[in-house]
Amino acid sequence: MINLFRIHIVLFLLPAVCVTAFSQSSSDAERSFMYFGDTSRTGVPFSKDPHVISFGGRYLMYYSIQPYRDKDHPVSGWGIGIAESRDLVNWQKTGEIIPAADYESKGLCAPCARVINGRVHLFYQTYGNGRNDAICHAWSSDGINFTRDSTNPVFRPDGDWNCGRAIDAEVIMYKGRYYLYYATRDPDYKIQMLGVATADADTDFSRSSWKNLSTDGPMLRPELPWEKDCIEGASVIEYKGKLYMFYAGAYNNAPQQVGIAVSSDGTTWKRLSESPFLPNGKPGEWNSSESGHPHIFKDGKNKTWLFYQGNNDNGKTWFISNVRVFWNRSRPFLKKM
Repeated sequence: MINLFRIHIVLFLLPAVCVTAFSQSSSDAERSFMYFGDTSRTGVPFSKDPHVISFGGRYLMYYSIQPYRDKDHPVSGWGIGIAESRDLVNWQKTGEIIPAADYESKGLCAPCARVINGRVHLFYQTYGNGRNDAICHAWSSDGINFTRDSTNPVFRPDGDWNCGRAIDAEVIMYKGRYYLYYATRDPDYKIQMLGVATADADTDFSRSSWKNLSTDGPMLRPELPWEKDCIEGASVIEYKGKLYMFYAGAYNNAPQQVGIAVSSDGTTWKRLSESPFLPNGKPGEWNSSESGHPHIFKDGKNKTWLFYQGNNDNGKTWFISNVRVFWNRSRPFLKKM
């Protein structure tokens, strides 16, 4: 499945912004507050859809970045930024993944990265194609330079309950199989819902590998008042034999907030609360418009961090931050700051 297309990496003279401030209190002792916004494309902080891995002795964060304002710029459409950190607080941009194939000519975004057998496997979506947006796959030996899967796009859902679109990929190994969680909309293109597909443990992640399990209906649909018309951006972690899904409820700036559900089989999910796990901020706070698109990550010290996007201006700017997640016997929780 190897092809000749390479994902281009672009370095910029204008650095990404990383602002930090000490938190008011923390059981982790003194720790800085992560507040990351990429200004390299437009001069305005804009970073969405974070996904973090530990690879090659450092942390890498992949995230979505908006198009250049200059329509004549040689790089068009949405892209994926790559930033590096040693402490999960201070980040330095190291490159970009930009469109380089016809199926992603309008853009690519919403990355999910997994380290498998010494390689970084990247699952991402095309952008700007409406119902035809789909999940793609690429891999890398250094976390920076990627090779595309020749069968891209590798996944779109079937079934009459959805519009055929697949975005916001999340891939995890569980009980000897890979699970691919995705977001899609109903045929009227109004309600955003979650579905799931699976692949064997020895998969190469190509198009023929995936079997859609959500053929008769969504795995999870918006039901709670705060979720409104949207559930998307699933991020999943295994804890004591169960899967915990952190998901985004409501569309951007509605406000979008983070909910949580649990599963023992990877396909049937139960919400842990009727309230958001991570709500949007209070008026005047940096995330008053939303706390959205979560990513759950366990670091090398066995600590769990919830990365998420936010803003306080209804989407004119976008920043990424994180907060530590703690665990008791049955569920994760946040400590009050």
